[in-house]
Amino acid sequence: MEAINYEKKGNIFNIQKYSVNDGPGIRTVVFFKGCPLRCRWCANPESQLSKVQILWDEKKCLNCRHCMSICPAGAISLREEHIHIDSKICTGCNQCVRECPARVLESEGGLKTVEEIMKVVMQDEVFYEESGGGITLSGGEILAQPDFARQLLLASKEKHLHTCCETTGFAQPEIFDKVIEHVETILFDMKHWNEEKHIEGTGVSNELPLLNMKRAIAAGKEVLPRIPVIPDFNDSLEDAVSFAKTLRSIGASRCQLLPFHQFGENKYHLLDQKYAYEDVPSLHREDLEEYLQCFISNGIDAFF
Repeated sequence: MEAINYEKKGNIFNIQKYSVNDGPGIRTVVFFKGCPLRCRWCANPESQLSKVQILWDEKKCLNCRHCMSICPAGAISLREEHIHIDSKICTGCNQCVRECPARVLESEGGLKTVEEIMKVVMQDEVFYEESGGGITLSGGEILAQPDFARQLLLASKEKHLHTCCETTGFAQPEIFDKVIEHVETILFDMKHWNEEKHIEGTGVSNELPLLNMKRAIAAGKEVLPRIPVIPDFNDSLEDAVSFAKTLRSIGASRCQLLPFHQFGENKYHLLDQKYAYEDVPSLHREDLEEYLQCFISNGIDAFF
């Protein structure tokens, strides 16, 4: 095995322990910051930019404007009677977070070394051994930080951990291969089967994701395509049939359906961002039974 650079740094925004929904067994999920996609329904909008972002909780704010006066970059202003933090100007110095009297500002994202992350991950080694779990890299998009992802995966393999990742697959094949080499299970996001609709919903083409999914399956990786079912975007029965056809064409035989939810709605408010799916009702399993059957009828073992 190649030498591991434990001092390699990556930008992450969360480490979630005791997860049971992100791969087999009990897992620790490391969330990478930065993503080339701009999915209009994204449940983690704080993951999209690769830099530190400041969240503001309007409900707890004292309206003292102290943050505006102390920001060295002048990134904080008043817009329509509420605080606005310009992420393009903000340097992520966190002075406003430290000095906020009401503690209503929160920093998302920060650099951590492979060694720092592995210390946290290995705290739950006993749970991985008992459950067949391990580490999952998620995001954001791990392929946006390929060198860091690879070093973290190498360190995990050195500790004999099961490795899993969640990815959109949006990267050049050589970058994809470099990272995926040390991943055992790939949770592969699939947004749309149609290129034009994929661009409409995410801002990028689905050409690379489909190509890389096919390559991973052909290489013998354990690949689970996961489809977020989004109202008025990819939730028609015709979409289900076309998804199934596309999956079969790239060698997949099963997929997981993820009904649209509103868990991330408040994060848009905290980031002072417009949310395209504001007040759109969540979908539930019972809403998608016919949708699910379209996959099964067309040769794909779909499940929730």
